[in-house]
Amino acid sequence: MNFLISKLMWKNGTRINQYMFAILITIPLLNFGMVQGWLSPMISALQSPEGPVEEPFTSSEISWVTSVTYITAIIFGAPMGYLTDRFGRKNMTLMTTLSLVLYWQIKLLSLKPWALILARAIAGIPCSACYIVLPIYLKEISDIDLRGALGSLLILNRNIGYLTSYVFADLLEVAPMLWMGLLVPTVVFFLFLIMPETPEFLVKQGKIDEAKNVLAWLRGVSPVDQGLEQEIDVIVKAEKQTKADNKSVWNIILKDRPTFKAFIITLVIKITQQFDGYLIVLIFAGFVFEKASGFISLKLSPNKQVIIIGVVQLLGSIVATAIVEKTGRKLLLILTSFAMGVGMLALGGWFYATGDGIWLPGWLPVLAMCLCIFADAAGFQPISYIIITDLFSFQLRGTVSSFANICAKLSNFVQMKWFTMLCELISIHWTFFFFSSVCFAAGIYTIFAFPETRNKSVEEIYAKLSTKKKKKDLVETVP
Repeated sequence: MNFLISKLMWKNGTRINQYMFAILITIPLLNFGMVQGWLSPMISALQSPEGPVEEPFTSSEISWVTSVTYITAIIFGAPMGYLTDRFGRKNMTLMTTLSLVLYWQIKLLSLKPWALILARAIAGIPCSACYIVLPIYLKEISDIDLRGALGSLLILNRNIGYLTSYVFADLLEVAPMLWMGLLVPTVVFFLFLIMPETPEFLVKQGKIDEAKNVLAWLRGVSPVDQGLEQEIDVIVKAEKQTKADNKSVWNIILKDRPTFKAFIITLVIKITQQFDGYLIVLIFAGFVFEKASGFISLKLSPNKQVIIIGVVQLLGSIVATAIVEKTGRKLLLILTSFAMGVGMLALGGWFYATGDGIWLPGWLPVLAMCLCIFADAAGFQPISYIIITDLFSFQLRGTVSSFANICAKLSNFVQMKWFTMLCELISIHWTFFFFSSVCFAAGIYTIFAFPETRNKSVEEIYAKLSTKKKKKDLVETVP
């Protein structure tokens, strides 16, 4: 690490190291996007007699391949926050990268059902770690005015991974695609060996001088810079206060009013983000294309369909990265919540009307679907991860991230397992109407409950949450 600092110590306050480091940190999520994206165009191939396997997969085997990742993600995600705080952000990122290497190696050895189910079970590790460890890592190496933009790189790189798999599936044979998937985490693993730990974790380990050097490297200033000294002092003070406080992490979350309010806000945003319908739209995009093709001359291969979806996702992520520090988290979340609500409402309305024999243009559901995917990538997805790092101190981030991740994966599993059954019970249009109501409710909740966190410290945010509570108490006591 000292060698790296000496060779890449940019001067005059440049923040190029933060940008480079942020891009590197998010590459494991890019590779996990490739993991998830690989499955979408391959399901039909695996079930085909002309596919890459000797015996076609049964529906039961496919159901296990698609769902087992979320089961193991819950199991591995439960201790992930503790492990991140115990062993460090860097070590857990290395572990995540190794699990991705193992995933691709298993598939290169065999594509039989047992091998794919095993590989997808191992994918539960990055399925949790990428959304718990990497946001914390990003937040703790970023300046306060860059945290939104750099944090949105998580979803941007994941969607690049999706699109990469979609394109590779259309252009390459299975084996070259798997080798490309293996190459990415292998290179990243060796690069991460020379990258630094975060200053906050180093302070927690009592390595104050090393924390100063890392922070100076990230900020492009001298280790004796006065502003740098003040920033380290704030971290040291917070760590000493935490050690002096005998309360457990959960005791602090549940008993401290501003912290508990931030915790509730996080859970509401996280769970509504999972139940906004984006996952169902992604999985059943082919179904929407098929239905729409009966009303317009829209004839696309399954691979071309998912490539269109990947492009829309990527455009949404690019927009989020470009504007999140200008619009702020709150406004962007409100706008994209209502946009998704409109898209889901249009989808439900189209299926309802056409089911009753009323003619509506076939481009409407395709446009509505693209609006949902774009809005989710531009707001709901990145902000649901950014706010966890905005709303909590580094002592609490790991625990809150783990709990929120468990809730998210349970929500994913419920949708994957029972969506078809729900559609049969109440019909598909009412299901989309339900998703629409969730999106509109999330937008309204954000207006009244969500504090703007852009360029604000945890203390400033909690002061705002406390002030709101005091004003409410004051109004209630006035006769």
